[in-house]
Amino acid sequence: MTEGQSGRVIRRPVHGVLLLDKPLGWSSNDALQKVKWLLRAQKAGHTGTLDPLATGVLPLCFGAATKFSQLQLDADKEYEAQALLGTTTSTADAEGEVLAVRPVQVSEQDIARVLPQFLGLIRQTPPMHSALKKDGKPLYEYARAGIAVERLAREVTIYKLNMAIGHVGQAGTAIDMVVSCSKGTYIRTLAEDIGEALGCGAHVTALRRTGTGGFSVAQCVSLAALEAMTEHERLACLLPVDALLAPYPVVRLEAQDSARFLNGLSRRGNWPDAACVAVYGTEGSLLGTAQVRAGELLPQRLLSVQEITDSGKKL
Repeated sequence: MTEGQSGRVIRRPVHGVLLLDKPLGWSSNDALQKVKWLLRAQKAGHTGTLDPLATGVLPLCFGAATKFSQLQLDADKEYEAQALLGTTTSTADAEGEVLAVRPVQVSEQDIARVLPQFLGLIRQTPPMHSALKKDGKPLYEYARAGIAVERLAREVTIYKLNMAIGHVGQAGTAIDMVVSCSKGTYIRTLAEDIGEALGCGAHVTALRRTGTGGFSVAQCVSLAALEAMTEHERLACLLPVDALLAPYPVVRLEAQDSARFLNGLSRRGNWPDAACVAVYGTEGSLLGTAQVRAGELLPQRLLSVQEITDSGKKL
């Protein structure tokens, strides 16, 4: 770790995406700050929070990549979870206070019966213990203060849901779940609602995000592995900035159009309509994102000339 005369770590421009397998018990922000320190990065951000109880895929964005982190916030997600039947808690997970305990008499046939209720477009009421904000303050802050805030139910989509009966040690009967869902889905709420449909209640005891926006847990590096690496090895774990844009169509501009595009000017061309495209210059440098409407390329998120230069360097 490089330090200045004052003993403080010397930060530097770092650009790219690191896929972290977030460890159990860490908040997303704590994990981000640790990796930022390990990379000596000047600017960093994550792509949506994972609860401390949860592990799994957490894309961390550095430098120029932070401009496109919203695309991961909006991405579909995949999870594996286990929910203990018969017990409900204040947080819908194992960290909350027990609210009620009910007997469990659930069969595979019961699970098959309720499953269709939770496939496709469903409505969820966000939990009080969540990062969703009300008047600029996260709901979990209200919950910790004992204040209940009215929340409107929201529509989310469950693309795939596999459930089977499992066990949580000596604690009792559980449901093992594999979920593929849209952004904004709360797995704790899903498990809680399934428990109610089964007539016994439930809360999540284990949660792992296995995929988000095309990234899988198999691509991730653990925090322990990062700590054991040399600085050069850590930097080698970074994916390029445009890894976040892989699902989107590509538009390439000539030099003159590239300069005008980077100045925020729209361009005309024979491009099909698209809500988001990745825009590149003649030398293959990522310039930013845009929307295409009626043949007009409308700038959205643009990189600065310095970011384009720095992100193209081998650090």
